[in-house]
Amino acid sequence: DAGYPGAALLGDAVCGIATARITSKDFLFWFRSHTAKEVKWGGAKHHPEDKDDSGRMHPRSSFNAFLEVVKSRSLPWEIPEINAIHSIQLIMRDSFRDMEESGSKELACGQQNDTETEGINEISSVAYEMVRLIETGTAPVFGVDTAGIINGWNAKVAELTGLQADHAIGKSLADEVVHEDSQEVYKNLIGRALQGEEDKNVELKLRNFEPHRKNAVVYIVVNACTSRDYANDIIGVCFVGQDITSEKVVLDKFIRLQGDYRAIIQSLSPLIPPIFASDENICCSEWNAAMEKLTGYSRNEVIGKILAGEIFGGLCQLKGQDSMTRFMIMLYQGISGRDAEKFPFSFFDRKGKFVEVYIVANRRTAADGNIIGCFCFLQVIVPAMQEATEEHKQEDKELFTKLKHLVYMRQEMKNPLNGIRFTHKLLETTAISENQKQFLETSDACERQITAIIEDIDFRSDDEGSMELSMEEFVLGNVLDAVVSQVMILLKERNLQLFHETPKEIKALSLYGDRIRLQLVLSDFLLNMVHHAPSPDGWVEIKISPGLKLLRDGNEFLRLQFRMTHPGKGLPSTLIQEMLESGNSWTTQEGLGLNMSRKLLNRMNGHVQYVREHNKCYFLIDLEIKTKGRQKASLLEQH
Repeated sequence: DAGYPGAALLGDAVCGIATARITSKDFLFWFRSHTAKEVKWGGAKHHPEDKDDSGRMHPRSSFNAFLEVVKSRSLPWEIPEINAIHSIQLIMRDSFRDMEESGSKELACGQQNDTETEGINEISSVAYEMVRLIETGTAPVFGVDTAGIINGWNAKVAELTGLQADHAIGKSLADEVVHEDSQEVYKNLIGRALQGEEDKNVELKLRNFEPHRKNAVVYIVVNACTSRDYANDIIGVCFVGQDITSEKVVLDKFIRLQGDYRAIIQSLSPLIPPIFASDENICCSEWNAAMEKLTGYSRNEVIGKILAGEIFGGLCQLKGQDSMTRFMIMLYQGISGRDAEKFPFSFFDRKGKFVEVYIVANRRTAADGNIIGCFCFLQVIVPAMQEATEEHKQEDKELFTKLKHLVYMRQEMKNPLNGIRFTHKLLETTAISENQKQFLETSDACERQITAIIEDIDFRSDDEGSMELSMEEFVLGNVLDAVVSQVMILLKERNLQLFHETPKEIKALSLYGDRIRLQLVLSDFLLNMVHHAPSPDGWVEIKISPGLKLLRDGNEFLRLQFRMTHPGKGLPSTLIQEMLESGNSWTTQEGLGLNMSRKLLNRMNGHVQYVREHNKCYFLIDLEIKTKGRQKASLLEQH
């Protein structure tokens, strides 16, 4: 098509060409056949009956059409091939130049031609191997021409940036690859390289082109090498680098932490306490701004000095040797890894003012975990704080005295209770009537309730939900008798009536649980109802309603509902609030009793609520309790 005579005779044998100019008279040519020569037909043999019709094209015919389209075209030259050709070109130019300088301008004989050909082949092989090593090397290597356009991009830099070579070639390194933070550094680097000045160990930030890491950057340290042609003219710059991304990230974190540390240590904020640090030799290694303000001595005056003796005891005088000894013990405890408790410490500042502080020592550790000293934190004791501390000490002393009295009362109450218990045992062995026996059982139940209160005098276990229940079999009627007996005297004093007609089948229920604590809870709720019922001519009513039976984990449980009612306005709202509070905000003895009874009830799978209606109020207590043996279902269903 270009008009070269005889070109058509070459046919499909030569469709691609690459040339390399060695001298004005010497050129190297590489030829490549057209694409069709490279394609192998994989279909069946042509059959005469396989012909194209008007509606479709036969595969054989479509393949023929493809051959027509690609005829006279070869495969494109790959980048590694072009690099190899360029390397051979440079090597042969240097070889011919050496030959010219030595005066060897005549053509050698056939044997000499063969030797030179072998040398050229060897040089070509070495050049190809060098290109391959660069392409597959473990160091990032890339190059640009004089316009800053990328013309070399090896596999390592492609791996680091996520930008493959076929996409990188032809891009502007400055505008499209180098991060904006390194623009000035890069421009200065390439400007000097194009002038022949090669810089080393220059840090660059490159963009990351991976889809999930577009905001990330790649840190590399590069050496700039100028690329020259056969005439020794600079034609570009090659960069050989080292990836330092991971080291840079760690270093940046360290710098940020160091900055935060400095900001805290040197801050004069009242929230930052006076702080000083000791190394393993009890020498001062840190002295913050608050410490400077407290003592009057600057950081430069104390750093490196011995804390016990030169600083405290020297610059800052102490009251006596005892203070020095305690201070040294505290420092050695911190350095040995034992965090010292807060203890009072006092000294005289630069102006002779007496300063009282609390001091705490905590160990300092290196990155490997080894102890390298301790940090000491000071809390200045102001007069108000000292006064509050003395008040707390006095309160603690009074509380300890009350606690001793309480322990004494607890022990002394056990003695008469043991006498009552012994009397009960004697009466049980005598001839008594059924009524007397019932009275004795009620009295015994009340005695056991008092014992349980004494044993549970520390209610912290109940607050923490860890109190253990004493499970036993009991009859509901016995619990009700003991509960009612505790309010009878108060009912007569206040001239109140009690209604508690409970069916016999309900009273005869055999249950399994903590009888004494259930008795304690019910009696406490009932006593509060009697206390706040209108008097005289008032009343209090107790009603028990059985509910559904449940089967859980192979055991039978019964739901019981206790309703304790009285007319009038009811209990004060503050008292009900104290009962429902989860903390320790109660202020009255009644509030404390109701609060603890509610918590005990919760431990026994029950809950309580207080309901106010138009002309009456009542406690509604729901309890789910395990039954012992099978009850008469028909009796329960009737109720």
